[in-house]
Parts: sequence; C-alpha cells; structure tokens
Amino acid sequence: MKAAVLVFPGSNRERDVAKALTRATGHAPAMVWHAETSLPEGTDLVVLPGGFSYGDYLRCGAIAARAPVMDAVRAHAERGGLALGICNGFQILVESGLLPGILTRNKDLRFICKSQHLKVERADTAFTRTYAEGQIIEVCCAHGEGNYFADPETLERLEGEGRVAFRYCAADGSLGGTANANGSVNDIAGIYSEKLNVLGMMPHPENLVDAAVGGTDGLALFSGLAKAA
Repeated sequence: MKAAVLVFPGSNRERDVAKALTRATGHAPAMVWHAETSLPEGTDLVVLPGGFSYGDYLRCGAIAARAPVMDAVRAHAERGGLALGICNGFQILVESGLLPGILTRNKDLRFICKSQHLKVERADTAFTRTYAEGQIIEVCCAHGEGNYFADPETLERLEGEGRVAFRYCAADGSLGGTANANGSVNDIAGIYSEKLNVLGMMPHPENLVDAAVGGTDGLALFSGLAKAA
C-alpha cells in the first residue's frame, strides 16, 4: 500500500500516524505539505492527521479545508481512493464537504483527553475488515470540538445507509451516559462517505498500535487498510 500523510501548519499527530502506517505496512508513508497541489503518484490512502491546523483560529479545520492539497484529496476520493481523517482530520473532511455534518464544542465545553471504548458498527469496509461487527475496541480521545451533529435528514441517511463507523460506548458495549463524553448525536464517533472509501473519526487509533504503550486495538485499522489496498 502506498500511503500519504498530509501536514498542515499546526498538525501534531502526523508522526504518530506515520509510525502506525509503517508498522502495519512495512513502508513509511510520504509526508505531503499542505501547499502541494497533487498527491504522490500511485497513492492508495491519504491520511489527514490530528492537531490544530492553523491554530483553529477561524473554525476547526475551516482553513485547512481550503488548502491547495485538498483539491487533490477530493479528486482522489472521487476516484474511489481511500481517505482517513482523524480528529482534526475529521474536522477538515467535514469542512471540505467530503463528509456531512459538523463538529462543535464538547458538551461540557472542556478539552477531553482519555482512553475511549468504541463499538465497531460494521466489519465489511476497508477500514474495519480486521475487526468484527459489534466488537468493542479501545483507542484514545484528545479533542475540544468533537461533538458531532447533523440535521435529522442527514442522520436518517447515515443510519439507514450504514454509514456510522464507530460509536462511543462503555467497556461492556453500553451506549449513552458518561460513555459519550463529548455529546455527539447518536453516540457517533466516526462516519463514512457514500462510497465507504472516506472515513472521519474523532478518536485516535494511531495512539494504540504498540502493546508497550497500552494496547494494539488501533493497529487493526491500519492493517486492514494495508490488506484492502
């Protein structure tokens, strides 16, 4: 698999993602600066990492969504290429129109940084093929504006088309309550595009790819992508 990781001013998780991809595929990804107008030839997967692009000074992801490289990302996705946005990357995908909905301030207006359990909603996509449907995995959260919201019509479409990728849950799989710390509607932690080739998620799978630092549940996502490509 040939992967590319985008780097914006304020990105701070690009090296974590690169390490996860290298561990899963055996090959280091290309690091692509936001001012580039194209992706490396033959790119299978493009990853938009977490961080605070442009300091979130206008609105999370709003400036990065208009970076020159994003035209290439849109073209890549339209061709069926894989794209993954994590945390700030999810916000950028939403702001760029590649995914529906918005991400707003967490319900208690505080930054969240903690381990988080997720329920895998389906296991037949390029991103989740090494998980089982309904599996409970543990990753990490680190965000201040991860509260996903969409209008009722959009939510009905996402749910009806099976485009919810992950939901926040407790260790036993139960939904709601304190398991959903940021207040996201329907406990949504990640969503797919219509073709299921673009995934945006707030939690960080790249943080748990090594047993030495707490777990490997996140590695399966990157390993699945390598197999899909």
